[in-house]
Amino acid sequence: MLHQRDAVRPGRVPHPRKRGEQRAYDLDLAEHRGREDVEPGAAVEQQCFPSLDSACSDTENRMRMTSRATAASLLAALSAALAACGSSEPASPPFQNPVYDSDFPDPFVLEVDGTYHAYGTNAAGLNVQRLTSTDLVHWQRGKDALPQVGRWAYAGKTWAPEVLARDDGTFVLYYTANAATVGAQCIGHAEARSPEGPFVDSSPAPLVCQKPEGGSIDASPFRDDDGRLYLLWKNDGNCCGEDTWIYAQPLSADGLRLTGKRVRLVKQDAGWEASVVEAPTLWKHEDEYFLFFSGNAFDSDLYAVGYATCEGPLGPCEDAPENPILKSACAASGPGHQAIVRHHGDETWLVYHAYPAEAGGDDRLLWIDRLGWEDGKPVVSGPTCAPQPSP
Repeated sequence: MLHQRDAVRPGRVPHPRKRGEQRAYDLDLAEHRGREDVEPGAAVEQQCFPSLDSACSDTENRMRMTSRATAASLLAALSAALAACGSSEPASPPFQNPVYDSDFPDPFVLEVDGTYHAYGTNAAGLNVQRLTSTDLVHWQRGKDALPQVGRWAYAGKTWAPEVLARDDGTFVLYYTANAATVGAQCIGHAEARSPEGPFVDSSPAPLVCQKPEGGSIDASPFRDDDGRLYLLWKNDGNCCGEDTWIYAQPLSADGLRLTGKRVRLVKQDAGWEASVVEAPTLWKHEDEYFLFFSGNAFDSDLYAVGYATCEGPLGPCEDAPENPILKSACAASGPGHQAIVRHHGDETWLVYHAYPAEAGGDDRLLWIDRLGWEDGKPVVSGPTCAPQPSP
């Protein structure tokens, strides 16, 4: 179900919580310093020091709010606020999820020259939705990134677009569409000179199409430190009672051809995943490979995000025992189909969609939350519904 909406709003007051409500804690400055004599839930007045500049008072007002985010998010907000008290630069105003409150499923974000380009599944009459932002919080709608699908495909089911920036300054968009001669969802690619498009698919056939396994969807490119390219995707087995696997295969240097051996990385073999794993995102952190993916039905509040650790882009991979690491909470139902973006060089943020509880899978909105790393493992501070410091 598509919804035509022209107004772009950077944030909104979240819906009342209906499931997954988290306990709220009022944390004070003393608790941040490690005091153990403060009772959980006690409201204590925040204080800044007179020797700090005027930014202190603004920060103090923000910190007086009673948060309904997780304790991890509160500590992150407190640390950022304290840092702002001693900074000569004014602190950015807080933001509140969702950061884009129109239907924008399966988001992917690419940063190019200080501008973030978001791409999403077809909606609002567009094959590939596109947004731009300079801060990950305020987004402006753009034109269709893929005005015309390849001649091998039908329009109307253009899913999960992701974009590769090539070394020569051009771009490749990978997308899923209904293959006309196959009768299944398959993966194609299109090229453009700008991240804004228009991307053009001149191929006579899809790039990947595993008809015997239900089709192929959710393509995601990965560039390793040595410059080698890989493509990850899933077979669409849940369409027809088959297993779903996350696949990986090397790509040619121009990103247009699959080369080398195709391998299977992970499948749906945990209870929280139900009958599907999908939406792969391969990320390298401190020489370790992490394969993020989503599991369960996309229109269910059980849809969630987990990860596996891998020895390399072609595996082998092992699921993390603490999965899932992002699941329904506050006003975010069915959070998933994640992407990761680096901000200001060292911050990592998880971008994902989630829908209001009453929407039942429609209106998948754009959310962002901090992705931290603790003891070498990814930790998501979210979903968060309360105001928090901006990226």
